Amino acid sequence: MTKSLLLELLSEEIPARMQAGAAEALDRLVRDGLAKAGFDGLAGKTYVTPRRLVLTLDGLPDATPDVSEERRGPRADAPEKALQGFLTANNVTLDQCERRETPKGTFLFVTVETKGRPTVEVLKDVIEGALAAFPWPKSMRWADKPQRWVRPLQSILCLFGDQVVPVAFANRVAGSTTRGHRFHGPETFSVTGFEEYAAGLRGAKVRLDPEERMELIAGEAIRLASGKGVTVKPDEGLLREVAGLVEWPVLLMGRIDDAFMDVPGEVLSTSMRAHQKYFSTLNADGTLAPYFIVVSNMITDDNGARIIAGNERVLRARLSDAKFFWDQDRKQRLDSRVEKLKERIFHARLGTDFEKVERIRALAAVIAGAIGADAAQVDRAAVLAKADLSTGMVGEFPELQGVMGRYYARNDGEAEAVAEAIADHYSPLGPSDRCPTAPVSVCVALADKIDTLAGFWGIGEKPTGSKDPFALRRAALGVIRLILENGLRLPLLPVFSAAVAGHTAPFSADKAAIPGDLLDFFADRLKVFLKEQGVRHDLISAVFALGGEDDLVRLLKRVQALSGLLGSEDGANLLAAYRRAMNIVRIEDKKDGPHDGTVDATVLTQDEEKALHATLSAITPQVTAALSAEDFEAAMTALSGLRGPVDAFFEKVTVNAEDPALRRNRLRLLSAIGAVMGPIADFAKVEG
Repeated sequence: MTKSLLLELLSEEIPARMQAGAAEALDRLVRDGLAKAGFDGLAGKTYVTPRRLVLTLDGLPDATPDVSEERRGPRADAPEKALQGFLTANNVTLDQCERRETPKGTFLFVTVETKGRPTVEVLKDVIEGALAAFPWPKSMRWADKPQRWVRPLQSILCLFGDQVVPVAFANRVAGSTTRGHRFHGPETFSVTGFEEYAAGLRGAKVRLDPEERMELIAGEAIRLASGKGVTVKPDEGLLREVAGLVEWPVLLMGRIDDAFMDVPGEVLSTSMRAHQKYFSTLNADGTLAPYFIVVSNMITDDNGARIIAGNERVLRARLSDAKFFWDQDRKQRLDSRVEKLKERIFHARLGTDFEKVERIRALAAVIAGAIGADAAQVDRAAVLAKADLSTGMVGEFPELQGVMGRYYARNDGEAEAVAEAIADHYSPLGPSDRCPTAPVSVCVALADKIDTLAGFWGIGEKPTGSKDPFALRRAALGVIRLILENGLRLPLLPVFSAAVAGHTAPFSADKAAIPGDLLDFFADRLKVFLKEQGVRHDLISAVFALGGEDDLVRLLKRVQALSGLLGSEDGANLLAAYRRAMNIVRIEDKKDGPHDGTVDATVLTQDEEKALHATLSAITPQVTAALSAEDFEAAMTALSGLRGPVDAFFEKVTVNAEDPALRRNRLRLLSAIGAVMGPIADFAKVEG
């Protein structure tokens, strides 16, 4: 018969950002400890609310299993001291030992029977060890006890079946009681198992499951919003955070004063989200609606009227600050703020934000010339790109950098393409973020990211392992997406060189080596990016291995065509034949090579080698022409015609013929296979 474990740790409020990690840590630490005691594969679940961490585990027996272990002792004729030590260590007498012959002599053996421990004892030790080792990001300790916990620990509930496990931690000893909601169910009640526990909490106004709280909040928010003819602005992060702030979610809707509705919607929603944890609502056209949704942790007898009024009052004060910044910032033109960037340090070893802007201008001009963007607009956007960093609004809400620059640029009468580029130049910020498509935006976004990469490469701050403090991998992915999603024919090596040349700060790295090193880094990032789209990483390596390929659009076309070839039966067989041919040539080259000269058609004797030579002679110019035209699919189609002749050659022709001239000619024929396939990709890098 098995029983279940129920563990609850009730404390003051656990920060929402720590809750998911704490639940995972509790589960891991307790399971690991039980696994060492012989309890594996236990079913269970964790729950977390703002005040409690809960773990349940099912299928625990009453005791650990009895263990029978045979132990080998010293030789039978060992000194008395060695014999006595073995007997004492295993708590046995000499009569209880078995003398057994082994290839190395006669040794003593004893079988030690260890009775299983009661599970209650094991649970006490394991849980106390887990709590002592708990990895809170930040924790507290008190003068009268050495243990640490995230917030003051109020009680511990720990049951094995209906039996209390006397876990002791932080001057608290576990019992069989708990409490519900801080305001609506503060009374203590006893439980004998999880079902009674969960039902008791529900009656005491605690929803234990965070996923249930999230679903309730999301559904009720939609219902409230639809009642006003608006929709809820999607915000998964805020939903998860708010679900970690309440044990009994009660949703209420308030209204934003009309006086604030001329402030940009991004400002209002950011202020409401950052300071008040409110959900914003949207009109049918996507603009911000004058309603917000607040999640309360209390039920009131006036349907939340006082809570709504209080939140509207607090919001007015918050939005008054935002409106003040909005009105004050617009009194000064955006371009007048550029000089202030000289007072802002981008990085101690890479200069000020003003110097970065000057580098972006120069690099954006190079990119604009390559992709045909309006040079004047690109330069204007680059000049203004960082100017909003010195505004009051961005000082208050750094996450609005770029967005506010767009509004201020529009207010100043700047061209719309310039205003959009100011907002877009930070994008894309991640794999799911929108990628700019307007040429001016693309130029400035590329220049900003590539300048950052070149600078940090130059001062030796490349990403290492899992560490990437300057988000350089994200910047490289942004460059890749900007190029591929816009189909830009932009050779990267000259752009990297221009970016390196734009830096005047002392570099610890060799400037000449940085462009090539960056291209290698981009190859790795491209593998990750394309792997998520189902493209094989070895094909990317095979194309990059040719060297000098820095046009990502052309590279991707080549990879896609190569993938199509190798995905066919002809391509797979041709790859096998290529490897066989190159292995033979490599071995024979070591003896008397190289064998890369012109094939002498007059020496060919067998039909199969004549057919292979004829096919190579026919397809070589086809492949060359197709590659020149960047028609990689045509090149692969021509290449697939080798499959039949190569198969027949290996089936009928002996390469290492006794006649030296014949052997040399056949090796040259095999080398010709590598010569025609080599410009397409390094097939030696292809796996499988």
